[in-house]
Amino acid sequence: MLNKVFKVLGFIFALFIVYGGVQHFLEAEFYLPFVPSVFPFAMPIIYLSGILEVVFGVAYFIPKYRLIGAWGIFILMVVFLPIHLADVFIDAPAIGSKTAAYVRLPVQFLFIVLSWKMVDMAKKSQ
Repeated sequence: MLNKVFKVLGFIFALFIVYGGVQHFLEAEFYLPFVPSVFPFAMPIIYLSGILEVVFGVAYFIPKYRLIGAWGIFILMVVFLPIHLADVFIDAPAIGSKTAAYVRLPVQFLFIVLSWKMVDMAKKSQ
């Protein structure tokens, strides 16, 4: 039963990742505060992360590429963790408010756990 729940959550999360990736193109300006100022070329980084989110999210829906998609989503969630961690400690969080930053950080850990479970389930389904 629990595996079925995680399977459904995995597909919902992959869909959410695809939606988020598309938003990187439709609302690119929204993501600018999330790119640390030490990185030049913020817009190409936003577009690249959007492409990766769409590619990995779609890959998760294709059985042949599900493991690649799951690994990609997991790696993205880990890569995005420092952004959300930094938000907790800075005066003007990219996410908008300190409260949002405090809520978003544990959510990112949940996303990491879920994406790791997606990797585990994709390995077992091969």
